[in-house]
Amino acid sequence: MTADAASASVAESDGAALAAPSDRGPRRNRSAYLRYGAGKLGGAAVSLLAVLVTSFFLFRLIPGDPVKTMTGGRQVSSEQLAAYRREFGLDLPLWQQFTDYCGKALTGDLGTSYQFRAPVIDKITEALPNTLVLTGTAFVLYTVLGVYLGTRAAWRNGGPSDRLNTGLALVLYSIPSFWLGLLLIIVFSVGMGPIPGLFPTGGMESGGETGFAYVLDVAHHLVLPVVTLVAVEYGQTLLVTRSALLDEMGSDYLTTARAKGLRDDLVRRRHAVPNAMLPTMTLIFVNLGRTVAGVILVETVFSWPGLGGLFYQALSVPDLPLVQGLFFVFAAAVIVMNTLADLLYPLLDPRVGR
Repeated sequence: MTADAASASVAESDGAALAAPSDRGPRRNRSAYLRYGAGKLGGAAVSLLAVLVTSFFLFRLIPGDPVKTMTGGRQVSSEQLAAYRREFGLDLPLWQQFTDYCGKALTGDLGTSYQFRAPVIDKITEALPNTLVLTGTAFVLYTVLGVYLGTRAAWRNGGPSDRLNTGLALVLYSIPSFWLGLLLIIVFSVGMGPIPGLFPTGGMESGGETGFAYVLDVAHHLVLPVVTLVAVEYGQTLLVTRSALLDEMGSDYLTTARAKGLRDDLVRRRHAVPNAMLPTMTLIFVNLGRTVAGVILVETVFSWPGLGGLFYQALSVPDLPLVQGLFFVFAAAVIVMNTLADLLYPLLDPRVGR
């Protein structure tokens, strides 16, 4: 082999050695993300299994006999009670009830409601749109309001607007939602003195409306429950956003951005806020999962025909299949959204998941 050939061979091997890390880099990052994602999905599966087991045993601790409750206090013979128990499988041993419940749940069958004599999944599907209308509207409003006010409060840390926004958020966040809802009903629905009530006391519609008039009627009924949810929930988003942004305020990259002559608004919008959004994103996804669950107390106070009101109604019987099914759906929605947030983290911040 000549000297030129040898040097060329060495150069090629050096070039291959230099190129190899850059080729392996994307594959290594992809492999790390796949391992990270598999771990998160496995944790979510374990959590869902734990919820499935918990939902079965937890509500059987509630005192009372659901079969006797369904009779409405009427005198019923022991033979009729036994027939009811056979119909709903309550005469089986507890371990067999549990295995039947898990087997059916894994196929999407959450059982049959005691009080409605209908599949649980049908009752959930029927009430879900009503809940999403209420909690989805409130979610959008309190998320936008909380992020906007939290950003401005942190940027003007210690100023009058910061103290006002933070103090108001803390006060409203500490108020029980049902108490605030009752107060709004007294002031704006029942009316005070000669002032008539401006909004309905409850329900989702007045009835008899169609088309655009129906939309306006539902919007009219939405005002008070949405205001209640926004007033109580926006404070949490504000406080988390403010805290995360304050942690970024002294970072070197913000000083560099200012030194380049960027205006404060641009520094905040383009640099500070995106890097401070990870904690807020977690909260947003958790709240997004909670939109499926609704807010039980608020829906009950305003007689809103959603999943929260349905859960309260089932709990009072107790309607075990319906309570179990709703509890599983509520928990599963939060787990799924939290897992989705975890999977998006490495895309927003490459340092996560390495």
